[in-house]
Amino acid sequence: MADDGSVGIITPQHYTFAEPPHELELESGSRLGPVTLAYETYGALDDSKSNAILITHALSGDAHVAGKHQPDDPKPGWWDTMVGPGKAFDTDRYFIICSNVLGGCMGSTGPSSTNPTTGEPYGLEFPVITVGDMVLAQRHLIDHLGIRQLLAVAGGSMGGMQTLEWVTRYPDQVGSAMIIASTHTSGAQQIAFDAVGRHAIQGDRDFQNGRYYGSEGPTQGLGIARMLAHITYLSDESMRLKFGRNLRSADQLKYDFDSEFAVETYLDYQGEQFVNRFDANTYLYVTKAMDYFDIGSKFGSLDDAMKVVASKILVISFSSDWLYPTYFSQDIVYALARQRKNVTYCNIQSDYGHDAFLLEVSTLSKVIGGFLDHMRNPELVRTLTLKADSEADVPPPSAASENIYQGHRVDYDMIVNLVEENSRVLDIGCGDGELLGRLLANKNVQGVGLEVSQGSVVSCIRRGISVIQADIDKGLNALPDQSFDYVILSMTLQVIKKPDLALREMLRVGKKCIVSFPNFGHWRVRWMTFFEGRAPVTRNLPYAWYQTPNRHVLAIDDFRKLCKDLDAHIEREIPLYVGGEARFWPNLFAEEALYVISSGD
Repeated sequence: MADDGSVGIITPQHYTFAEPPHELELESGSRLGPVTLAYETYGALDDSKSNAILITHALSGDAHVAGKHQPDDPKPGWWDTMVGPGKAFDTDRYFIICSNVLGGCMGSTGPSSTNPTTGEPYGLEFPVITVGDMVLAQRHLIDHLGIRQLLAVAGGSMGGMQTLEWVTRYPDQVGSAMIIASTHTSGAQQIAFDAVGRHAIQGDRDFQNGRYYGSEGPTQGLGIARMLAHITYLSDESMRLKFGRNLRSADQLKYDFDSEFAVETYLDYQGEQFVNRFDANTYLYVTKAMDYFDIGSKFGSLDDAMKVVASKILVISFSSDWLYPTYFSQDIVYALARQRKNVTYCNIQSDYGHDAFLLEVSTLSKVIGGFLDHMRNPELVRTLTLKADSEADVPPPSAASENIYQGHRVDYDMIVNLVEENSRVLDIGCGDGELLGRLLANKNVQGVGLEVSQGSVVSCIRRGISVIQADIDKGLNALPDQSFDYVILSMTLQVIKKPDLALREMLRVGKKCIVSFPNFGHWRVRWMTFFEGRAPVTRNLPYAWYQTPNRHVLAIDDFRKLCKDLDAHIEREIPLYVGGEARFWPNLFAEEALYVISSGD
């Protein structure tokens, strides 16, 4: 019987195709056939065949993503924490597929497979493959399963490369895609690490030019390659916390060259375990495929590659990943944004390094689970009754009896009325997505949020809001001019470091900008400052001076002057108080102000 949350006992399956003379045509120009892919499936395919998700694995992975093959297996599949009943990839709702890649050594055709021409293992006679070749083979499997369109393709590391190949090669066959801890191209650092690993294998005297089958093989070289690669999967902080300078089994140094430090013996273990399950030739071929990977090269540029994407995209990176640093993910995100594609981005804070995509289960589950919920039922986002549990950072305790951020937002009501239907909207500092949710439900906008807080980004994703995790204080350089009908900055101007830069960027990328802020010229603020002699605390400025997130204080007259300095045209000025518009002496009686501005050009 399956454990609670487990898919239970899984039987591997195999699909053979590309029988001669219909061999697989590879990117190198070589032909390969027959081809066998080992794969596993979890859950049930629904009658419409619309609930299928393909998970693509990383360098050392395989088709065994979840469950066990035998009850006494020491470990379940490599992403068992994420795949199963009630998990992010919920097998009660979705049909999950995972196949071992072409060139692999876990049941799929690769260099350890028998060459039908010679009757011996291929070895280095196996043709060089690419990530695109892997995806071509996967497509044959998906066609074999009778699936016309995948609900999603998801993968981490090399799996993310395969996901990018899917959405650019077969855009109409992928409803959505999750690119996790990955890249659009292998850079010099990644290629360098792979090259050293290959040299270690090929320099092992037992490599025998790849003809080592039937003998021990290049175990030392493969072990070293694995040890080197494994270092890149960790982070300085995770290694410091886990190992430090601890000795493994002695209280003092032995003054010899045995492995003494805990980190040394850990890497020894990783190398020893790896050689027992992985083929050295496969390591050569798959790392070479990764090195060749550059999704923009076939199209001329990354932006041109993203033009063909028709899927809804989720990109996830990890703050401490130095194998594929966050800028690789951000390149993908902004290339998609420039092409006006539906993209969401979350940069998860983690000390785990590259391996975080296997270990940050709690946050990943919320992000991926929420994303898939709305892919399965897109209209959920338009129902205001849906309220995701907020993951947003807890604000400081309110020092006021009333708090605008906890009550009804008058400025939200005004903004919804001001925005025209079917507009493109960028909401900067979007929080948990409440305003965008209202705009989607009431005005059918194409909306995307920009938010720096990870917790708020997670909440947006669970609401079904497209959001990009980014800091407005770093500008919007990656977004083209006039790419949005409206850019909104609601109750955020006073928080950001560089309000003038933010407004300039908003005026550049938006045809119209809507800005709201608390008015520091309000009479209550003046009274508390001048007559009570203390920092003001009001409904719109609800935090004590030592806890407030506000960096700037401004009044309506200040904002008017800033607009003049920026050559911005004020189209609407709406002074507000809790009862509505403050039409008389707004700088004195308005608690907050809302402006519609545009470029003076």
